[in-house]
Amino acid sequence: MSTWLRVLSALSLPLVLGVGVGWAQTQAAPAANPCATCHDDVVAAFANNPHTRTSSATVNKQITNICEGCHGDGTKHAAEGDKTLIQVPKGGGGAKVCLSCHHDKPGFEYTAMGFHSSASVSCSECHSIHGAPAAPLLRTAVGSLCVSCHLEQKNTFAKPYAHFLGRGGIECISCHNPHGGAGADRNLKKTYAGELPCASCHPETQGPFVFTHVTGMAGNCMSCHEPHGSNNNKMLTRARVDQLCLECHTTLPAGTLGPQPPSFHDLRSPRYTNCTVCHVAIHGSNTSPMLLR
Repeated sequence: MSTWLRVLSALSLPLVLGVGVGWAQTQAAPAANPCATCHDDVVAAFANNPHTRTSSATVNKQITNICEGCHGDGTKHAAEGDKTLIQVPKGGGGAKVCLSCHHDKPGFEYTAMGFHSSASVSCSECHSIHGAPAAPLLRTAVGSLCVSCHLEQKNTFAKPYAHFLGRGGIECISCHNPHGGAGADRNLKKTYAGELPCASCHPETQGPFVFTHVTGMAGNCMSCHEPHGSNNNKMLTRARVDQLCLECHTTLPAGTLGPQPPSFHDLRSPRYTNCTVCHVAIHGSNTSPMLLR
């Protein structure tokens, strides 16, 4: 046998036996997750959970850390069998556990004064951490989830002219930030310019216009439109256009909502009862201060 064959034979034998240099330095398999001893189904499903940032060599260790991050010392609990060592995040206390990681998310204003938290609605009311494998871990589809509490809005969506949920990709979270703060519009998703979310789908109404309709002195889209649904065409708040316009364009004293400017037509005449026949550029115009075109 040649010298090279002897060398190859000497090197191959340890490799076959699993004691070669490369094999001796192979890392051991990741330690088993102690939680899986009793909660094997939960742990197996959690490998695909968005909370798990998996790596094939560290998945069990990461899941163990995640379990203990929310539930306490699971390793000691598994060793001693003491159930009091495990906490189940619920209610306001559970929200604090979630916020320990999620507090710095953009648009995340779930505080004591938030519109959901002030109504004692905690994270677990909407999210199922173990039961939903896909982000954002909602218990049910977003539309049905929201209307399970917001019954007034649910009934409004059933009106003839409405933003029909699911049609055209419209969902509650298209306009609303469920983690927003308190206030009349803090739960709305604003545009980058700080405008109402209406402009995201209706850019033709956004402008900028040389001559605007709602100047910012008072009112916004919702001054004329019902955002969820209406019995009136174009989701207007009133059935008659002239009555809607006169809520602002009246001859009330200066300093009130009225003069924007006031109407000078004799509205007893039927020819003047449909304002938008002439004032067609109702959202704004680049040529006419009277919004005629």
